[in-house]
Amino acid sequence: MWKNIFAPKKEISKGLYSSAGLLAFILFLLTWSLLSYSGIVNPLFLPSPGKVINTAIDLFSQGDILKDIGISFTRVGLGFLLAAVIGVPLGILMGTLRIMEGFFEPIMGFIRYMPASAFIPLFILWIGLDEGEKMSVIFFGTFFQLTLMVMDVTKNVQNELIDVSYTLGASKAQIFSKVILPSSLPGIVDTLRITFGWAWTYLVVAEIVGASSGLGYMIMQSSRFLRPDKIFVGIIIIGLLGLVTDIIFKFIYSASFSWMRKEGV
Repeated sequence: MWKNIFAPKKEISKGLYSSAGLLAFILFLLTWSLLSYSGIVNPLFLPSPGKVINTAIDLFSQGDILKDIGISFTRVGLGFLLAAVIGVPLGILMGTLRIMEGFFEPIMGFIRYMPASAFIPLFILWIGLDEGEKMSVIFFGTFFQLTLMVMDVTKNVQNELIDVSYTLGASKAQIFSKVILPSSLPGIVDTLRITFGWAWTYLVVAEIVGASSGLGYMIMQSSRFLRPDKIFVGIIIIGLLGLVTDIIFKFIYSASFSWMRKEGV
């Protein structure tokens, strides 16, 4: 077991894999504690873990933060769902048909480098300050990357499988439904997992302007009143929510595609 730790692409036990992840969190917590409790970093800039925990307890006991969590989760979920509903089918078509790739890929490759935050004034102008504007930021931040990644997954389906299917008399529709789509599904689910994580990173940006609730709004308000402990609570909650959704996607992947070997899942 131990001899494979630093061997490229070699399997290690699940216990060792999990222990490595736990060790990373422990080292992070120890470093944070050392910097904060020792006074190396001013508490105004880095609150101690104890202070953050006490603040979190206060926020949850008051109940308002639960509402913020629900609102933020809804914004992220709906924005990403819209991106997935449009992006996954479009990405599959782009990866399957060269004409679709030729039409969409250049413009999408151009737009995806534009920062979503730069479009906030336009979204406000076009949509207003309601929930649509905030979900549009999430959508814009994930749609183009999601679509192009699904396209790449679909393009990587082995041509040999398609050629053999044609040889056996399969139609174009059967090639798509029986070969391309099933072969692409594992990669598509993994792509959704990755891009859903990106959606959480756009949450604070989406809630900067015109929001009166949500975790991003709480973080921005806390910065104005010099409450780094509340900022840390908001950041940690966003990280935990992202981690939970990541675990859910990994479970779906493992349950649906148990025939595939995917290290670390």
